[in-house]
Amino acid sequence: MYIAMNRFPVRLGAEADFEAMWARRESHLDTVPGFLSFHLLRGPAAEDHVVYATHTAWDSEAAFLDWTRSEAFRKAHAQAARTGGADAPQSLYLGPPRFEGFTSVLSQAPKAPGNGNRE
Repeated sequence: MYIAMNRFPVRLGAEADFEAMWARRESHLDTVPGFLSFHLLRGPAAEDHVVYATHTAWDSEAAFLDWTRSEAFRKAHAQAARTGGADAPQSLYLGPPRFEGFTSVLSQAPKAPGNGNRE
């Protein structure tokens, strides 16, 4: 599995606009082979910003890289230029998003009910 994350320093007071921008965005991810999930995460607040991260899970790094070269990627990012995302009005951000990619080296899933897992 491969995890792709972008971290966004969002100005204090702009959180609702940032979240709304992502909520109305058409990502086209559901059409991409190897895509597993997307999450928009709100993190800790600092004096002047709140950290947000987008978190996408992929079957593999190759699936993620294929996405970055796909028509779906171009469509999603063309829309981002109009509605936000990495190209949102600078009034929302204190700086550019920072990309981080991670390859899974160890995974653990919950035990199935009845296999010693307490509920």
